Formats: sequence, C-alpha cells, structure tokens
Amino acid sequence: MSAADFEQQGTGWGILEDLPGDPMMWVLIFSELAAFGLFLGAFVVARALHPAVFAAGQATLDAHLAGLNTIVLVTSGWTAARATAAARAGARGCARGWLFSAMALGALFIAIKLLEYAGEIASGNGLETSPFFTLYFLLTGFHLLHVGLGIVILAVVSRGARPASVETGTAFWHMVDLLWIVIFPILYLVR
Repeated sequence: MSAADFEQQGTGWGILEDLPGDPMMWVLIFSELAAFGLFLGAFVVARALHPAVFAAGQATLDAHLAGLNTIVLVTSGWTAARATAAARAGARGCARGWLFSAMALGALFIAIKLLEYAGEIASGNGLETSPFFTLYFLLTGFHLLHVGLGIVILAVVSRGARPASVETGTAFWHMVDLLWIVIFPILYLVR
C-alpha cells in the first residue's frame, strides 16, 4: 500500500473526521458528556425520590449569581468562537487576544462560583448536609474542574494559535459552556 492509498483511506475515525479539531478531543468530549449525563441523571432521580429536600436546598441557592455566571460563560464561548475564526483567517495575534478573553472570563466564572460556594458554606450547607447539596457540590465542582482544565487547554493552544489547535481547544471550551447551559436550569430553575 502506497502513502497515497493510505491518505485516501483517511484516519479511520469515521464521523469524527468531519468535526473541527483533533478527533481524540472529541473522544474526550463525548466521554465527558456521558459522565455529566450520569451525574445529571442521578440528580433528577434523587430529586424525584426526595422532592422536599431538593426544593429546600434549591431555595437557598443564589440564582442571580448563577445567572451572572451563565452570561459570563456564554460570553466566553463567543470569544472562543471569535478566536477560531481569527485563527482560520491567519490572524494569530487576534486569535490569541480572543483566547485570552475567553480565559479571563473563565477565571471570572471560577471566582463567582467560589463566591457562591462560600455563601453556601457560610450558611451551613456542605457535601454532607443533604442529598441535594451532595449532588450540587459534586456536579458543580466537577464542572468547575473542567472550567479550570479548559483555561489550561486554551492557554496551551494560544501559544501557536494554529487553526487546528485553536479548533481543538475551543471544542473543549464549548463543551464546558454547553454543560453549564444544561446544569444551570436543572439546579437553579426547574422546580
């Protein structure tokens, strides 16, 4: 088999070849979506089993801070998308600027979330307070770790700001955005 024959066959990734960025990032993204799906499923089942406990826990959350965090994270997703467009256009410096904006907004998200955690802990709510708070802290904490990891990934891809790298990093960042857009209403709004 010649090199040309091998190139015509593709990488064997199938549908993943059509997604932007590195296919291995998409394997990671799909596995992370599955993990978060299990977390959210556990939350929904536990809420169905303990509606009063979940209603009481949910009533203590600061939906305003969480709403602000939603705006911050969605805006960071927009800046990441702008970074991808700039990288594709060959404007590496511009792409870096947009990536730094996304990272700064990600850091702001973390700061707001930590402020929210401090308020919950000061009110006497922790991991062992109730099934609601156990799942709340685990789910939002797991997401918070992903925000931190996303900032690291964006920092790494900003160094060269090559289109494929930026696409790969922003794909992960958009997963983080998507997860929060699902987590926010389930934890804070749906009664």
